[in-house]
Amino acid sequence: MPSLFRALLIALALVSVTACTSKPLMNPGRSLPTTLHPNDEQMKHAILTTLVKRKWEVQRIDPGLIQAQITVRGEFHAEIDIPYTLDFYQIKYRDSRGLDYKDGKIHKNYNRWVRLLDKGILRELRDDQANTTARNIAGGVTPQGVPQTVQ
Repeated sequence: MPSLFRALLIALALVSVTACTSKPLMNPGRSLPTTLHPNDEQMKHAILTTLVKRKWEVQRIDPGLIQAQITVRGEFHAEIDIPYTLDFYQIKYRDSRGLDYKDGKIHKNYNRWVRLLDKGILRELRDDQANTTARNIAGGVTPQGVPQTVQ
């Protein structure tokens, strides 16, 4: 009886460990704040810069869509699509290996990876907006686009 009890405890522990690593799949989408007004090139640049910084490999670039993949430690692999417009982007799951995707659930690391991509893209867009504003001010144009008069 003790060996049956021990086997049951081991099985229960394995099931609980597996359940803890699987989370509902995230496909974060973001409508940009009204303070950000990127053009198509700025949006594409922000997405690509973030992918490169986070060690994702860009597979394909089309107007309004970027596809990328990542392989971690040669064991965990994910592929995503990032459709985008001037005021919206979304990070969409395409495929994976080693991340236990099943029934809309996936290893929690995948969700962390896409959450970091989402934050990074938004940060890049804000940094680009700040840089553009600073260049305009230095060039004599106010943030509202009105030329400054120097007295």
